[in-house]
Order: sequence, then C-alpha cells, then structure tokens
Amino acid sequence: MTLSPFDMVMFDWFGDTLAMVLLFNLVLVGPASFASGQGVATTWRRWRQVVLYSALLSAGLRFFDYALANGELWSIGGFLLGWLVQFAIAGLAYRLTRARQMVRQYPWLYQRKGLLGWEERH
Repeated sequence: MTLSPFDMVMFDWFGDTLAMVLLFNLVLVGPASFASGQGVATTWRRWRQVVLYSALLSAGLRFFDYALANGELWSIGGFLLGWLVQFAIAGLAYRLTRARQMVRQYPWLYQRKGLLGWEERH
C-alpha cells in the first residue's frame, strides 16, 4: 500500500494516516473522553483533573493505534494531537455537565445562560 504525500506527512508528524487518527480519536477514545469529563463534573472535582485523564486517554490511544493499526507508538506529535482532541471532548462534557448541575442543584441562585453557562438570578 502506498501512501499519499499528505498521509506521509501525517505519518511523519502524528504516527499514522488521517483516517486512522480520526477513527481512533473520535470513534474509539472520544466516547471514553466524554464520559471522563462527565464523571469529573458529576463528582464535583476540579477541571484540572480533566487534563490528567485526557493525557491518560491519549496514552491509551497511542497504544491502540500501535496495536491495531500498526501506527507509531512513541509519536510525540500523535500523543499531543490526541491529548488536544481528548481534552476538547472531555472539557466540553465537563462544562455541559457542570452547567446542568449548577442550575439543577441551585435553582434559586442560578439560571441557564446558553449551552455551557449559567448566571445569577436577579
């Protein structure tokens, strides 16, 4: 199998082709990242734990990529890209859950403001 020039650049920088990067980041590990963001918010933990959990998921992602798609295991670029994508997904889930929690738990203090926020009631 020959790779296109774009896929060669992707493999050099991120350890695998664009299709595999998207498949593993969004389909395989993305739901786990969403669940970890929800779990951190549901247990009222700080958002900084989302950074740690998304890094762990990115490390697992590198292993899955290596084991299942013959990708490069020690790709720093692939790890950082995976970390960025997983952090974005987990951060979105964290913020969605926290906004819902604040409005549901303290309805006399806060009202919903948009999808990701809340504001004080007047």
